[in-house]
Amino acid sequence: MHEEPIDPFAGDPADPSAELDDSGADDPLTAAERQDVLEDLADLEIYQALLTAIGVRGLVIECEDCHEPHYFDWDLLRGNLKHLLTSGRPRVHEPAFDPDPDHYVTWEYARGYADGVHDALASATDDNEG
Repeated sequence: MHEEPIDPFAGDPADPSAELDDSGADDPLTAAERQDVLEDLADLEIYQALLTAIGVRGLVIECEDCHEPHYFDWDLLRGNLKHLLTSGRPRVHEPAFDPDPDHYVTWEYARGYADGVHDALASATDDNEG
């Protein structure tokens, strides 16, 4: 079973994308880029565990290319990050169809929420020890 759709033009000499510049395809990430993606994956697990409980379905990311918000559920974002790790390039994306923005938060919000939970737990631990 394929994780990604099969290219209907694979091997077709009339492939309309054949003339596109594919230089840099499948370039490995630098060590720093790879570490960043691994950290994002680890953070994503924490954010999902904390935020799903309050009704958050995923993250919203402002697209640098089209300047539109893109809504990603947890599994789709995780899949995109794993794809980036293995291929060295992001997946082609399409905006979500009619998502409810109230169910998505930004990376910054998720990070702040996780930091707040961490600080609250640390403070509670300190109070119990003192």
